[in-house]
Amino acid sequence: MDKKVASFWRFYFVILGLLIGTGCLIWRMIDLNLLQRDFLLQQSNARILRVVSIPAYRGMITDRFYQPLAISAQVDSIWVNPQVFAPNTAQLQQLAERLKIPTDKVLSKTAKVPGREFIYLKRGVSPAETDAIKSLEIPGVFFQHEYHRFYPQSDVAAHVIGFTNVDDRGQEGLELAYDGWLTGVTGKKKVVKDRPGNIIADLGVIRHPKQGHNLVLSLDNRIQYLAFQELKDSMEHFNAKSGSIVVLDVKTGEVLAMVNQPSYNPNHIEKDQGGRYRNRAMTDLFEPGSTIKAFSMASALESGKYNANSIIDTSPGVLNVSGNLIKDEHNYGPMNLVKILQKSSDVGVAKITMSLPPQRLWELLHRVGFGERTNSNFPGEAPGSLTFRAKWRPIELATLSFGYGLSVTPIQLAQAYAIVASSGQAKPISLLKVEQPPTTKQVLAPKIAAQMLQMLEAVVQGGTGALAKVPGYRVAGKTGTAYIANSTGYDRDHYVSSFVGIAPVSNPRLVVAVVIRDPRGTQHLGAVVAAPIFSKVMAGSLRLLNISPDDTSEDEKVENSVEN
Repeated sequence: MDKKVASFWRFYFVILGLLIGTGCLIWRMIDLNLLQRDFLLQQSNARILRVVSIPAYRGMITDRFYQPLAISAQVDSIWVNPQVFAPNTAQLQQLAERLKIPTDKVLSKTAKVPGREFIYLKRGVSPAETDAIKSLEIPGVFFQHEYHRFYPQSDVAAHVIGFTNVDDRGQEGLELAYDGWLTGVTGKKKVVKDRPGNIIADLGVIRHPKQGHNLVLSLDNRIQYLAFQELKDSMEHFNAKSGSIVVLDVKTGEVLAMVNQPSYNPNHIEKDQGGRYRNRAMTDLFEPGSTIKAFSMASALESGKYNANSIIDTSPGVLNVSGNLIKDEHNYGPMNLVKILQKSSDVGVAKITMSLPPQRLWELLHRVGFGERTNSNFPGEAPGSLTFRAKWRPIELATLSFGYGLSVTPIQLAQAYAIVASSGQAKPISLLKVEQPPTTKQVLAPKIAAQMLQMLEAVVQGGTGALAKVPGYRVAGKTGTAYIANSTGYDRDHYVSSFVGIAPVSNPRLVVAVVIRDPRGTQHLGAVVAAPIFSKVMAGSLRLLNISPDDTSEDEKVENSVEN
């Protein structure tokens, strides 16, 4: 009987246990699915739901004919979660080789640190490299789509365009100036990730990406390349330290070309050495020397005291100003203003300027843009230096008249001559393509500008600018040669050689400014160093733009030779 009772109670005890266990399971199911459902769902989502970025590409930069100068290509960034990064020896070795990173550096970067679950291993990796690394199937290695900037023209337009950093943000040039315009707005989407971090489901877009805007420049890619190649060849020929060329469209104020040497390749940015990244045409200052004499003559013409035929005696070729000697290359004797400009007489231009009110020349130079930044909006552009003085010493006025005592940039020099070429009208300088006629401001009387143009043409026809001639075209311009100043004064062995010119004179269309810093050789004069470069760049540019020749004297020479 006792055994039966014991067996009976054991049976009901097991049944009771099963009922209690079943009840607990049912209760737990109710608790998880009803009472704690929201909390648990929240915790689950926190572990598997992620909001990830959708990259937006940066706007393209093109020349005026929509040829690409800067484009964005899709690349990948490779990142690692150190907490789950677990390659074997072979995988680690192959990963290091394909990324071209030493193995010990890979290990040090991916070392486990509490709380750190993200570290970039390498950015800007090509799709082919990405596929090769994916094939290794290393736990904890992930990939993220991004965009990387590519510059098809390499170093030809580098100083104008600039470059971006690893995050695709502008660092130099127009990439920096128009970064907000070019940069897109990153989108966002919700995804499901597994424990290692792989995306296993796409739940939809939260915010669509907005792609960056394109930027159309004023540059003519053909003229840009022409100017770049001519400058590069000349730099090597004269063994110069640096140089710049600017080509301006007189009608619109657009920069058709802007090149500098030495240049750099924006596709492979390294540590800057020697200022290679700066746009020297916009940032580098120099004393312009005799290229300023055109404006000294304009000041004299504006005064009404002088005309083109006024005679100035430059004998004996030396002028003593407050104990300082100003010398010409030769004793040219009495000359009119045209001859003074042709021969580039320091004595003649100094005598004229000192005979006029001291502020007159400064005021004219200020009017044509010296001492102020242009309207280009280029980052880092230098304003130059044009010092205003309440009282001028005679020597200060004299040296200003032939280009010392002020500092200018190549773009300022080109802008000033463009004013002469456009009948005294100043137009905004633009590095972007101009779609509407630009606003103008009359800063020189048309009559004065026309007289200056004639005088500058005489410089090329029978003066120091003879090597700047362009067959078939009438050319006006002025040479310049100036000593380079250092901490102790002017260095008589180092020069800035320059030439600025206009063509065709009958209907001015282009201004080309050439500045060569410190040519090292037997030649250093602007007439010999810079003028021939101008001739080649101007000739090529006129042909590329299909501008008709205007020098009928060339046709007459051909006709006479045929008749004879």
